[in-house]
Amino acid sequence: MLIPPLAASAAIIHGAPRLPLAQPRSVIAGHLLCAAVGYAVVAASGSSPWAAAMAAGVSLAVMTVARTPHSPACATAVVIVLNTPRPTTFVPLLVGSATLLVLVGWAASCARPSAPRYPAYWW
Repeated sequence: MLIPPLAASAAIIHGAPRLPLAQPRSVIAGHLLCAAVGYAVVAASGSSPWAAAMAAGVSLAVMTVARTPHSPACATAVVIVLNTPRPTTFVPLLVGSATLLVLVGWAASCARPSAPRYPAYWW
């Protein structure tokens, strides 16, 4: 299963490690919240381009309220609405992948002394 928003998350973690949207709280919680929104929208209105657009907007609002800004996570909600993957497969894969991205970003910043420290804060 492909989760394209994780590529954007990796680029943000590597390219802008000090930004709030690159921090572990935003990466992991943002993807989880948006996955929940995506599944809720599918349950409420089905799978359509309009539902995907609504999921993206609601996801952005939910992340703003939860103080977990991570723009690629909005695309996670869109992927869920358009592809309707099984939650039992998709959610563990999403959580594991997002956590792995954070850990690799942390390990890479520790391995290169001249690199900016990542994360700026864990939670």
